[in-house]
Amino acid sequence: MDIALSLVMLTVIALILGAVALLRRGGHGRQAALMLALAAIMAINLAIWVLPMHNGTSLSREAQKEQAPK
Repeated sequence: MDIALSLVMLTVIALILGAVALLRRGGHGRQAALMLALAAIMAINLAIWVLPMHNGTSLSREAQKEQAPK
C-alpha cells in the first residue's frame, strides 16, 4: 500500500511539473489545465487515504491491518 501511495504522490508532482512546462512553452493550455485538474484529484484522493479519521486511524493503516500476515 505504501508503494502505491508513493507512486501517486510522485505522479502528482510529475503532472504539476509537466503542466508548468507546457504553460511556459506556450499553447497547449487545455492539456496543461487537464493535467493540473488530474493532479488535484489525485492529491485529494491521496489525502483521503493518508489523513486520519475521527478515531485517529487512516484508511491506509486500516487497509494494512486487513492484509494477510507475512
